[in-house]
Formats: sequence, C-alpha cells, structure tokens
Amino acid sequence: MSQPVFSTDRHGWAELLPARTPTAAISGTRRCHWAVVGAGFTGLACARRLAVLHPEQDIILLDARALAQAASGRNSGYAVGCSHFPGAFEPARLAGYRRVNRINAAGLSLLREQVHRLGIRCQWHEQGFFHAAADAQALAEVPHFADYLSRLDIPHRVLEQSALQAQLGTDWYARAVQVQIGALVQPAALLYGLAATLPPNVTLHENSPVLQVQTGAGITLQTPDAVVDAERLVIAANFEAATLGIIRPETVGSTLSGSFTRRLSADERASLGELAQWGVLSLHSGGATVRLTEDGRISVRNTAEYHGGKLLPDTALRKRQAIHRQAFENRFPQLRAVPFEFGWSGVEGISRNGTNFFQHPRRNVWFAGGYNGSGVSRGTAFGTAMADYASGGQSALITDCLGSPAAQWLPPRPVLDIGAWFTVRRRFRGVGRDR
Repeated sequence: MSQPVFSTDRHGWAELLPARTPTAAISGTRRCHWAVVGAGFTGLACARRLAVLHPEQDIILLDARALAQAASGRNSGYAVGCSHFPGAFEPARLAGYRRVNRINAAGLSLLREQVHRLGIRCQWHEQGFFHAAADAQALAEVPHFADYLSRLDIPHRVLEQSALQAQLGTDWYARAVQVQIGALVQPAALLYGLAATLPPNVTLHENSPVLQVQTGAGITLQTPDAVVDAERLVIAANFEAATLGIIRPETVGSTLSGSFTRRLSADERASLGELAQWGVLSLHSGGATVRLTEDGRISVRNTAEYHGGKLLPDTALRKRQAIHRQAFENRFPQLRAVPFEFGWSGVEGISRNGTNFFQHPRRNVWFAGGYNGSGVSRGTAFGTAMADYASGGQSALITDCLGSPAAQWLPPRPVLDIGAWFTVRRRFRGVGRDR
C-alpha cells in the first residue's frame, strides 16, 4: 500500500527548541479501546480526557508526523479568549457570538490549568492581544470591534497611535483595540509539555500515518507498519481528516508563512516600548500577525495562499521572506539591521462558511476539527468535549460545540482548487499598510 504524503519539513516553532526524539512509530498488531488520530491540540486534549474518564482502558494516539510539525506547532501562538467577527455588531447573531466565545474561554481555561498544574514551560503569557489597524479597511473595523466587545462585556480598551508606540515601539499602527483576555504561547513547547504529561494509559506514536480505516462492528486502522483494532475512534486530524475516507471533505488547507528574527540585544529590545512581550493581530483578515516573544524575537506572519494543503518548499519560503522583511522594516525601522534567523510555513484548515466540526458521522466514530486559524484554545475545548460526548456525557460545553453550523458544500477537485485559490486571495483585498 502506498503511503500518502504528509507535508513536513524541519521548520516551525520546534526549530527554536532543543532537539527532541519522537516516540516510536506504531508496529505490529495492536488492540485498544480508543484510537485517536491526530496529536495536535484537539487530539492531545481528547486523549487526556478519555484517560481520566476511562482509567482502565487503553488509548492509542497516532500522528502522521513528529509532534508539533502540523498546524498546532506552526501557528503564531495565540490562545484566543474571544473571537473577532468582522463588520458591525448584528443583534441576531448575539447567541452565536456568545456560544463561540464560551468555547474559546473553556479551552483557554483548560490550557491555563494544565500549564500551571503540570509545570509546562511554554512561554505562557496571559495579558491579551492588540487588534491593530494601519490602513483604511482595518481602521473601519476599530469601532465595530470595540462596540461588539462592549456589548458582550469583554474587557478592552482602544489605543491611539501615540499610546501604541509607547507600548510596542512602532508608530505604524494608527489605532488598536487591546483585548485583555487570551494567552501568548510557544506552541511547540506547549505541545511537547502536553504530550510528556499524558496519563499512563495513553500511548503516543508519532510518524504513524493512518493509511486506511475500516468500520463495522469494530474499527481497524492500518499504518505502514501496524494494524490497530479499536473499539472506538476519534478523528482529530483537522483538514486532513478526509484522507481517511470516512469524513466528507469540508475544509481546505490554506498555507501561511512567517519569519523569526534572531534574539534581540538588550538595547534593541529597549527600543520596542514598555512591554516585555506582546502580540498584534490585524483587524484586516489578510494583515500581518506580529509578536515580540518572551525569548526576545520578533515574529512576522503575513502571507496566506492556497498551495494544495502543503507546506512551501524552501525556495518559495525564501521568496515569501522578502514580504515578511518589508513588513518588519516598515514597523521597526530602528531594527533594520536585525536579520531573520528562521522561517516557516504552516497549513490551517478553513471551512467555506467559517464553521467548526463536532460530529458523530458513523457508529463508534467521532470527528472534531476545522478551526479556521483559532485552534489552540478552541481545539483544546473541542477535544475535551469530544471525549465526554463520545463517552455518553452531557455538558454545556458539548451543547455549545454541537451548535456549530453545518458546513457549506465544497466542490470536487479541480473546481475546488480553483475556488480555494481565489477565496484565499480575497483575504488580501484592501489590506494596504496592514500587510
């Protein structure tokens, strides 16, 4: 049986950490009570909760790659507490706004508790984010976003250019809304810590892609070197879930890219305002995401494109870094001499109507995924709730997750590829100075 290609490389946040030896790929014939496919934030959270609910049962957690080499380890490290819904506040959507933010808050709370209780060193910094604007389209979002936050009683403040410069060390942004909930993390370090502290009845196997799934009275998963017979299956493979053949394709992979500087000197850091670390999200959906990390690097992420759900090859990534470089120097001319040290690309799963997936598609099969770029906290909440749901439980969080709207239909390839290419490109309309 030929093995599908799961795009990966040596880049990402893991590249900034000490080398880690992956767990052994699964081999032989195995039996378990639960199989969980995908060891990102959703799969890790699900496996952890299943182990607590069923301490006498075996849980096998499989990932096609090494830990942190898929989307969970290649995002910009924002554990979102509240979501930005573009445009003016719509009273008819109030229940939906609150539902999504309850899920965000639940995931953030779960991660906070685990990071502190388990002593996970992941640069956790829970002071919220700046949602900033530099050009006309993003500036128009400032009053909309502030009004939405006020109506939902979410703590925030609006900052003008001079106050932003004092905080961030750049006069590039004209206005911003500082939302005071949410955490910045080193996502690969967080994943490593969550995996290292899994309960003893969970066994993680990396570099173990599932090639085929057969369902019936039981479930059989085939990997390159193993056959796994499981009583129940949870799929937490996000946009790649459809490769298993039992989930209808409802998401596409958008490839993003970014760069890290080297560590800044003390004098260089002193030029960046009052805060020791911070995160800026653009109020334009195609705008740059910029961070000053705890270890003194600036990261810039500002490209998104349809690339068939694959990472960028190094030649293409070097070309994208010219775009990152321009965005960096626009914002921080005083740091023009600071070089980039690393670059990375990552693939986010996006659905046509921005929905998430919390489903029970077949007997003894469950699926959670589709976070549209907000998977750190939301994936944690979905994974935890899915473990409860698949175990027959009921909770307010399960109800909220089940409330996700149905996904809009996606056409088959090659029409899908053409439509996805244009859809991703539309993100950059009117981005201007926010790129």
